Formats: sequence, C-alpha cells, structure tokens
Amino acid sequence: MKKRAVLLALLAFVIATVAGCQKDDDNNSSSGEKEFELLAGTFSVYDESPNAFGHAGDHLSSQNELDFFVGNSFFNQNWVMFGASTTARDGLGPTFNARSCSGCHFKDGRGRLPDYFGETTSGFLVRLSVPGEGDDGSPLPEPIYGDQFQNQSIQDSVPYEGSVRISFETVTGQYPDGTAYSLRKPVCSFEGLAFGPMDPNTLTSIRVANQMIGMGLLDAIPEADLLAYVDETDADGDGVSGRPNYVWNIAENTQTLGRFGWKANMPDVLQQVAGAFHGDIGITSYLFPSNNCPDPQNSCQGAALDSLGPEIDDDDLQKVVLYSSTLAVPVRRNYKDDDVVAGRKLFKKAGCISCHVETFTTGTHPTIPELSNIEIHPYTDLLLHDMGEGLSDNRPDYLATGLEWRTPPLWGVGLIEVVNGHSTFLHDGRARNLEEAILWHGGEAQNAKDYFMQLNATKRSQIIAFLNSL
Repeated sequence: MKKRAVLLALLAFVIATVAGCQKDDDNNSSSGEKEFELLAGTFSVYDESPNAFGHAGDHLSSQNELDFFVGNSFFNQNWVMFGASTTARDGLGPTFNARSCSGCHFKDGRGRLPDYFGETTSGFLVRLSVPGEGDDGSPLPEPIYGDQFQNQSIQDSVPYEGSVRISFETVTGQYPDGTAYSLRKPVCSFEGLAFGPMDPNTLTSIRVANQMIGMGLLDAIPEADLLAYVDETDADGDGVSGRPNYVWNIAENTQTLGRFGWKANMPDVLQQVAGAFHGDIGITSYLFPSNNCPDPQNSCQGAALDSLGPEIDDDDLQKVVLYSSTLAVPVRRNYKDDDVVAGRKLFKKAGCISCHVETFTTGTHPTIPELSNIEIHPYTDLLLHDMGEGLSDNRPDYLATGLEWRTPPLWGVGLIEVVNGHSTFLHDGRARNLEEAILWHGGEAQNAKDYFMQLNATKRSQIIAFLNSL
C-alpha cells in the first residue's frame, strides 16, 4: 500500500508538472496574446473599416459624449474667412496650410507627402527655424517666413508664402541574404517665395500628420512612469539611451515634459490642438492669440484680426481637445495567427520594445475621468532617441537634437492603408511601407535593425505581420 501511495503521488506530480508546462506553453503561444488584443482597454473599439479611427471611447459620460460630437464637427468642417455668415467658424488664415483639422488628419488618420506639385492639402508641412533658441528654449523662427511655411492664403491681397516642391533621393542596399531594397529620401525646395529668399542658415524639416487615436491616454500616463525609461548615459549597456524633452507649457507658464509631436515638442493635448489651429489653419486662441504674420508680411498683418480676440473661443477649443483626447484605439487583428505570434516574439528579441514600450497604466486624468487607470499597449515611451544620420533633419527643437525623434506610438499602424489609402510612415512620410520604416532606423535603433536584416525572409515577414496586427 505504501509503495502504491508513493507511485500515485509521483503520478500526480508528473500530471501537474505536464499541465503546468502546457499552461506555460499556452502563454507563449496564441492564447497568451489575448491580453494584448485590447490595446487601450475600455477605449478599444472593434472596427477595421475606413472609419476605424473615428469612434469615441466607451463609457463616456453623457456630457462628454455630447461634447465629443460637437468637437468632431469643429474638427471636420472647413473654417472660412472673417465676415462670412458662418461666424462660429470664421477667421481662417490670413495664411494657412489647411482649412480644417481633417484636412491634415483625414478620418483622424495620417497625412502623406503630396502626390503632385501644387497639391495644397495632404497632411504635410515644413517647419522652419534658424540656429539658436528663444527665451523659452524653443527654436528661433525664420525671420521672414516664421516657424512654419504656409502655402495658402485667404485672398489675392494676402499672398501665400510660396510653394513646396518635394523630390526624392534614392538609397539602395541589400540584406545579407542578397535581397535588394530601394529607399527614398524626400528633399524639399521652395518656389515662388513671395517675400524674397530665406535666411541662408534656415533649417527645414518636413513633417506629416500622425494618427489621432489614443492621445488622451498618452496624456494620462504618469510622468514618473515615462521617466523610468530614461537612460541618458546608457547605464545598462543596451545601446538605447532615451531622454525626455522639456518644452514650454503655455497654460502652466513653465517648462514641462514634452509628449506630442515628432520631437515631443508639445506638452499635452491642449497645446497640441491649439498649436495646430494656429499654425495649420491660422485660427487664434487664448494660448496663441496672434496670427503667424512675421515681418515683412505687411498684407498678412493688415488682414489679421488679433484685436478682436480669439477666433475659436475657449469652450469650443476644449470640445476639440476632448474629441482629440477620447478617440478610441482599434483592437488588434489576427493576434492568434501563428505568424503574428512569432513576429511579436521576434520584435521583442530584436530589442524593439526598448523604445516601443508595450504596456503602461494611465494615472488620474485631470479633466476626463474616463481616461484614468486603464492598462494600455501603445508601443512607445514618448522619449527622444538618436535615430542616426539617415533620419536626421539637423534641426533642434527644445532639447531634441537634429538626430533625435520621439518614439511614435505603433497602435493603429496596421490600419493606415485602410483608413487613409496609403502606407507611408516616419516623420516625413519617406517610408512607403513598414519594412522601409525599419530599414531607415539607425543610431540607437541600429542593433534592432541589424537583427531584422539578419533574419530570413520568412521571419522578416513575421515581424511585419505583427506590426500590421496593431
């Protein structure tokens, strides 16, 4: 009997061990991916249609839901010149890049480079500055054309600043397995400058608009949780040394952590939205009360209506901020697919998650409680990283050097083509697909890119399959 009891106990131990191993195996297979299906918790939405980025997060209060739809209308409808019958949406310009927020963020998605010379609205712009910095640490505007080149104006009496022509340089290479690739690098030139040549030391940077989803959740990540990933001296020796950008927060009248913009040069959704109204559409607000009419643009200054007060009132601005903050994030697709599961493992093994951090939990949002205490998977640390000479724009922005860029969130990248009809990526839209985006990585991301390049074609496609699931 004693021997039989020992044998039964041993058998029970073996069964339990096998079961435990099976459970661990399951957690490393497709069933372990379930927790990452909802990229934004209750702010996730099941939609993979062209409207996937346009939904409000679930569980908004009745008032916030109403404000969401009002903000949506201000986001999507065109602004018009002062004096039109539509007084709630007048004040366009005098110079501008788009007539509405959706002109750059079509269906709340990504912009692109123009398809042809003279296309006025595609969701791209060119930043301008000259060496040096302002009293608040910001870049110094180009003295004639300001900090953003504007290619449209309200009427013949106010000249637009000129036109931007985009051309491409070709960069070729090959994988270690012999597979060739070809990349494109955009170069901008200016034509028809209305006020004469720019300063010879002008620094330029092409930017395309990013997708809008999940912004309020990123705003709600506790600052300490982001700073926990700072490693400016690369103390752990992994080659990654992300660092924060500190920028001027107009509402708080002090320097605070930058979270938004390609170089993390905006502190929060409020200033990001107000800055876009100001720079892109020419709409003033209490944060940006004066139009962008630098000397010697006298006709622009004459048409500006700064003395009449903000062109978007505080309440309407806050509704657009709420709308921009509460756009839901589509769930992952095909997360159980074997190639997607394998691709996520390879993505982690390559070290991509050193910058594209998988998981945070939001803190207490100060104005939108529905954004609080949610586990999210944005695949970003919101920090600056040196991405190498290949991606450098040579233009500093607050603490960001010309080599540094904020890690962009990856949620939604697999739906850009569905929503926006293109698949271009990176800050200037140079990458025509996700593979090209990876191949442009350098600097702190060089090791991750090298790992990707050493993989065979099947494994490279698995990483792309994982990214397309996001």
